[in-house]
Amino acid sequence: MPQIRIADQQFAVANIFCVGRNFQAHAAEMGSSIGEEPMVFLKPTSAIVPPGATIPLPSWSKEIHHETELVVAIGRSGRDIAKADAMSYVAGYALGLDLTARDIQAEAKKKGQPWTLAKGYAGAAVLTDFVPASAIPHPEQIGFTLHIDGQLRQSADTRNMVFDIPTLIAWISARFGLTEGDLIYTGTPEGVGPIHAGETLQLVLPGLIDQSFTVAQ
Repeated sequence: MPQIRIADQQFAVANIFCVGRNFQAHAAEMGSSIGEEPMVFLKPTSAIVPPGATIPLPSWSKEIHHETELVVAIGRSGRDIAKADAMSYVAGYALGLDLTARDIQAEAKKKGQPWTLAKGYAGAAVLTDFVPASAIPHPEQIGFTLHIDGQLRQSADTRNMVFDIPTLIAWISARFGLTEGDLIYTGTPEGVGPIHAGETLQLVLPGLIDQSFTVAQ
């Protein structure tokens, strides 16, 4: 089971919850609308690409897209967590890439099938190192970016999230329950697009996270 370290604590990753369509501009660029409740899907832990590892490109897809996201690590288990208490369950934060085999996803949508392969293949969940929750006292008002080979591709401001972190924690805990070591990918802003062999992807949360990943040749 994959492990993450946050300061002096180590957690086994349990579940990976991913939030789709959490920024209006991204939903618009995908031709989608945002409902009254979060849209959540799962990735297996085998999808994780840890810091320092190379991002694989699956041979069966011709269009892997980047989706840059703030990732929340849950530090203790809970169910039916109240929004007012939600942030006390957060152990730390990272940046991540919810990689998507867009051609496979499009075909699945057309057939009315699940997106599991498009979103959950081995290598589809990139993670930077984590910083403790105390390092980001106001996660509702931070920005982060993705550069590819030095060019800015995505820039996010969490103030633009439709569903904020307490809302997501409360909603997920009420439907699924949350377990120590769970990760929540909180949604991507506009600007998603393809990645290619040999490119360098740099994820930055100013002053706290600055890590790069190379796409396999």
